[in-house]
Amino acid sequence: MSAVPFPSRFRSEGPLDAADAGVLRVMCDSRTPVFLTVHASGRRRYGYWQPYDSVTNRGGCYVALPTPECDRLYSEGRISLGEPLVDPAKTTYRVWPARSPVAPVRTPVARVPAVAVAQTLAA
Repeated sequence: MSAVPFPSRFRSEGPLDAADAGVLRVMCDSRTPVFLTVHASGRRRYGYWQPYDSVTNRGGCYVALPTPECDRLYSEGRISLGEPLVDPAKTTYRVWPARSPVAPVRTPVARVPAVAVAQTLAA
């Protein structure tokens, strides 16, 4: 698989392979909430609901994401989990793309004495 560079706004720097980039693309779409379900047996499953599309006659089903790729993204800090919803047979978490705060970009500017500014404006 070829490496696909991903924007540096995510916590973990470095290239992603195509499978990771595809999974992150789904998770970053606000119209597609992704959930992690951890069953009582320990089985983990990441997935989302795909709405029905009458144009393509597809959808209306639950779509599972590859668990090893999602677990790797979680261990690398690229995705985070929301508050747990506990059920007797399973626990469900909302999955979010993890974003680190972006520091404002400041361009260093050399100080100019007020006398030089006044001379420049007068000229």
